[in-house]
Amino acid sequence: MTVVHPQTLELAPVGDPKSLFATFAQFPSGVAALSALVDGEVGPEPVVLVASSFQVGISADPPLVLFAVQHTSTSWPRLRTALQRPGALLGVSVLGEAHDAAARQLASKALAAADRFAGIATTTTASGAHFVHGAPIWLECSIHSQVRAGDHDVVLLQVHTAASAPGTEPLVWHSSAFRTLTPRTAAGEEAQG
Repeated sequence: MTVVHPQTLELAPVGDPKSLFATFAQFPSGVAALSALVDGEVGPEPVVLVASSFQVGISADPPLVLFAVQHTSTSWPRLRTALQRPGALLGVSVLGEAHDAAARQLASKALAAADRFAGIATTTTASGAHFVHGAPIWLECSIHSQVRAGDHDVVLLQVHTAASAPGTEPLVWHSSAFRTLTPRTAAGEEAQG
């Protein structure tokens, strides 16, 4: 029998952005690298946007996923422009637990676009979609629609091709830090590996 103890909630009006971000940080989410080849100064170069706002399962018909991007992003306008070329698609790599350092490098604003992939194994498809090796999920997508939402845009992507690597554990963003999942075999028991 489960005993439920009443809990007193002290809800406060949303007004302080730091408090709101601290609350939002308690929601765990996956981390995705969205990347494609774009025209650079000396030829095509991979551009990446790392999103912890990525969501799957938005729709099965058509197959849709989504992410949110800040209006201040410098990577998204370049990717969006590249995707206007006929046949161009965006590579989405949902990052795995081994990508902790890679995620930080790919998201770094201190690095030039071309340097963000230094030392990271990748593959580019004929569509220009750019993928990170070792991810649990890869999706090749086009832009379905984009909606302004406050200081972000919500972008719906239509999935054209997909692959997965079952058994590859995901990287999780929670409480403003990268974390991994711990599989459980039964309620409260950690899996032995």
